[in-house]
Amino acid sequence: MGGAAPPPPAVQANLVNYLWPLLIVVLAPVLLPQMRLRAGHVVAAIVGFAGAAIAIVAGSGEAAFVATAVNTGSGEAAGAAADAIATTGIAPPAYSPVLGYAAAAGSAFIWATYSLLTRRLAAFPTAAVGLFGLVSGLFSIACHFALEPRALIGPVDAGLIALIGLGPMGAAFFLWDRAMKTGDPRTIGLLSYLTPVASTALLVLVTGAGFGWPLALAAAMVISSALLGAHASRSFRAKSNVQHDPRDSGRSTP
Repeated sequence: MGGAAPPPPAVQANLVNYLWPLLIVVLAPVLLPQMRLRAGHVVAAIVGFAGAAIAIVAGSGEAAFVATAVNTGSGEAAGAAADAIATTGIAPPAYSPVLGYAAAAGSAFIWATYSLLTRRLAAFPTAAVGLFGLVSGLFSIACHFALEPRALIGPVDAGLIALIGLGPMGAAFFLWDRAMKTGDPRTIGLLSYLTPVASTALLVLVTGAGFGWPLALAAAMVISSALLGAHASRSFRAKSNVQHDPRDSGRSTP
């Protein structure tokens, strides 16, 4: 990475960043008063995070295999960094592992709180998420020019980036906003742990590697956590309906 202080390891930083589904589950009753946090939600969130951790670690091994196969080791990375400095005259910034972990944790907290607070905002069309993406994209470009060595992007690369933004990334943000506005954020947070599982499965499929037991275990844990969280939500709603049933007005409930 070219810095005097190394950045945090990618796997550990990714694990810290993937605290955001857990934060969605835990912070839901704090930011959304109508939500209640049950013991089942907490257990489900911990199981889901453990499953995501297994998937991320498994995925990092596959990614390392791919990197070795295409000869993108540290020596070539250092050469690429030197070429960038020679071309642009700008050295990459020095990173601190502590700051890297703090950035990953901050990213998790910001995404979790943003997702939950969309339910408290005045109604706005989901299509407005496209404007949010445009503003954040322009801000990211400004940060790139201010803080990083210049990246030269050709017409083909620019077209692929635009295609990703208009296609899978745009659809993901659109559907996420819709889900958070209409669904149970606790269950949605648990289902989000499927992301590293699905991405690792796709990586394994593309590289032609076999599906090992870590990925199967991760998928089982994540799916179990979602089912457990959904059961906790249904149990709480059923108990609330019994307590508020006008036919039972004369009966005390524990």
